[in-house]
Amino acid sequence: MTSPLTPSTRRGFLRSSSALVALPFLESLGFQRFAKAAAAPTPSKRFVFLGMGFGVTKESWYPDQKDVGAGYELPVGLAPLAKHRDDMTIIQNLANQYNNEAHWGSTFWLTGANRYAEAGQSFHNTVSVDQVAAESLGQDTRYTSVQLSYKGGDNSGHGPGQSLAWNQQGKPMAALTTPVAAFHKLFSEDNTPLEQRQADLLKQRSVLDTVLEDAKTTKRGLTKSDQDKLDEYFQSIREIEQRLAKEKEWLEVPKQLPDPAPVEPDKSLQGVEEIKVMYDLMAAALQVDATRVFSYRQPLDSMIRSMGATITAHNMSHYQPGNRMDVSQQRDLKQSELLAHFIDRLKGIKEADGSSLFDNTTVTLGSNIHSIHYLTNCPTIVTGGGAGIQHGRHIVAAPKTPLCNLWLSLLNGSGIASESHGDSNGQLEELFTA
Repeated sequence: MTSPLTPSTRRGFLRSSSALVALPFLESLGFQRFAKAAAAPTPSKRFVFLGMGFGVTKESWYPDQKDVGAGYELPVGLAPLAKHRDDMTIIQNLANQYNNEAHWGSTFWLTGANRYAEAGQSFHNTVSVDQVAAESLGQDTRYTSVQLSYKGGDNSGHGPGQSLAWNQQGKPMAALTTPVAAFHKLFSEDNTPLEQRQADLLKQRSVLDTVLEDAKTTKRGLTKSDQDKLDEYFQSIREIEQRLAKEKEWLEVPKQLPDPAPVEPDKSLQGVEEIKVMYDLMAAALQVDATRVFSYRQPLDSMIRSMGATITAHNMSHYQPGNRMDVSQQRDLKQSELLAHFIDRLKGIKEADGSSLFDNTTVTLGSNIHSIHYLTNCPTIVTGGGAGIQHGRHIVAAPKTPLCNLWLSLLNGSGIASESHGDSNGQLEELFTA
């Protein structure tokens, strides 16, 4: 027998002996009966980090550094964003101080880590800002965070499918590499019988318990260095435990679909259309609260190929006046068009309190590289109302201001209390003062 609905700060449910069905917010029926008992729930904050890689065309993407504030002239490369200029902020002179190798830049874009921080080690990383946000915002969603990437490599020193996200131990996190994979993860129901899924989770839990017991026995007599490594291993195990616990919690909760429901993307999508569909899937997932944190490492090679270019993104980034520069500028325009499309989507989705999804989401589009292999003045656009930024301006920070000052500011502006992140040395206070 179905029990009566009761007010909920997150969503209403229909309960039965075998299912828990999440209800979307309904203007006409769903929550009118509770209007007198409770105000509309406060929308959650969301984050989207869009890593475009390979920099931009410095001659036509950046505003003049002397032209700051609200009245700046929008550069040619950002022209498609003109209708949203009052809702976005361009920031110059941000950089990761430890970056000295452009091919490793995407690895540290969201972390600001020092690759050589551990003596005797050639690689070290720390947690990425999206995962700091996810730890706070992802407790009540089906997916704590979602990482998106692409198939194939971009000659950028990383393996295919590498995400932008790094966990609390500085280890890489897996990504969904196609729109089809993202669609099924976010919106397709698993048709495997419930009993089998429950058994699979129990089996994984049993294996994990055995591995953990063996690891504890192994710890006896190890050197300090090996004990530290084993502690990292234990932390990884704890993360798997948390993931399994969340899967169990959501096992009987059907996935929500927005209206209109997304359809499975074409498997042949590449480049510009691939990115656009990924943006649409992110907007739809944020709408139904499947997750509140996305990171997306974009497919630049296939993007410029889909625009008719025959060079690689890496070769394009080493442009000189001529064909390579033309391709770079066309890429800038297409990135701006895609971001404008994403902003349109977020503005068009209404929350339960009447605000838009855009009003409660912080979106950052950027790259670890300025242009060519220059690592100063990382191109950075922030949009959305989630962090309380006073938008509509061009801000020029002091040279070599840590990019992590921005990440720290966005976290704190969204109500996630953080004292530091990566190589930060303070907040960008000018973001919050007109």
